[in-house]
Amino acid sequence: MSMISWQMVEPKKPLQRVAAPLPMPGAGEVRLRVVGCGVCHTDLGFYYDGVRTKSPLPLTLGHEISGMVEAAGPGAERWSNKAVIVPAVMPCGECDVCGRRFGNICAAQKMPGNDIQGGFASHIVVPAKQLCEVPLGSDGRPAGTSGVSLAELSVVADALTTPYQAIHESGLTDQDTAIFIGVGGVGGFGVQIAKALGALVLAIDVDAQKLDAISGTADQTFNAAQMPFKDLRKAVSDAVKAKGRRRTEWKIFETSGTAAGQQTAFGLLTFGASLAVVGFTMDTVNLRLSNLMAFHATARGNWGCIPEHYPAALDLVLSGKVRLGPFVKTFPLDQINDVFEMVHGRRIRERPILVP
Repeated sequence: MSMISWQMVEPKKPLQRVAAPLPMPGAGEVRLRVVGCGVCHTDLGFYYDGVRTKSPLPLTLGHEISGMVEAAGPGAERWSNKAVIVPAVMPCGECDVCGRRFGNICAAQKMPGNDIQGGFASHIVVPAKQLCEVPLGSDGRPAGTSGVSLAELSVVADALTTPYQAIHESGLTDQDTAIFIGVGGVGGFGVQIAKALGALVLAIDVDAQKLDAISGTADQTFNAAQMPFKDLRKAVSDAVKAKGRRRTEWKIFETSGTAAGQQTAFGLLTFGASLAVVGFTMDTVNLRLSNLMAFHATARGNWGCIPEHYPAALDLVLSGKVRLGPFVKTFPLDQINDVFEMVHGRRIRERPILVP
């Protein structure tokens, strides 16, 4: 049996189908049969925008991976035949920053489709120590009440856990207001997580269909394309006041990955607010950083999610508190070039999952 992967040989050139012998896991590693791999905008950044990968080309992209452990190397035997999610960022777990639970900045971290070969393939070899096990029911499907498939759970690896980490680090409680700018894949899941935690949740986007899709979860939605920013800010403030929530200490999450979204998020700062920059863009913005001083506000970035948070994030999905089904769509892996074009051209709103 051979392994099939789709490799980026050169940016913007069609991904190439490559057949190779099945790789064997080394010590502390496992080989997965990939069940699903989500398409993230980070993949598009590598492919279309020239964002440099840590590994040289050719490289198999893809970092939202779920699968079944087929083979385990020495020291990883307990993972044999387990269903797992592969964290998009895998810290080494041994260095100083990992010991202090700052694995996001671990210098030895491994990201599939960047530091190592990724998941747009039939198989992948990954370190075992950071895997997240998916409990299976007697029918072989993920346990719980959600009815979600193992392939759909691939997006937990980034699209769901990344906003989960940002929300966790913001200290969000059921007394807070959470504001999401951009409610596509990452932002839409962030809205659901914040709502599951009991916060007042406001959603902002320029796409009416995305706002409609999340309107049943968010307490209120705002279309930034239909009002000047001054009016948008007043509408947000009025909504918070009408719900009896504090007009200070808003938790603002920039999840659009656009310059316009970042400017909107920064413009919404209020006294004691926290801003999490979760989305990625190569564009630059002009900001008056002194607003952070004047509002005694904070801003921080968010790189992935440490593996320690994965079980709690997964539980939100398996318990049905966060829904994946309406927001993802599966495609055969051999349609990868067409799917990349659809996502890049914004012709699909669901998060695509490629299935070997």
